[in-house]
Amino acid sequence: MTKSVFSKKYKILREMLAEERLKANLSQRELSDRMGVVQTFVSKYELGERRIDVVELAQILEAMGINPIKFFEKWYKSSK
Repeated sequence: MTKSVFSKKYKILREMLAEERLKANLSQRELSDRMGVVQTFVSKYELGERRIDVVELAQILEAMGINPIKFFEKWYKSSK
């Protein structure tokens, strides 16, 4: 089984997170400041160099003001 960081579904997740960040008009630095993490945290998960867990995903979405349920529904439909 392919590690999830290399799967098509994970790639879609990463792309959607980057897209949502841009839609929110946030730089990686601004998002990382909102989250209280270093900028490379955002860069690495967007590039696929770092996996994020479900708690981190919830924190990322919260920092961007995105409803996690709606995000997952959109991701689910996109990743089929």
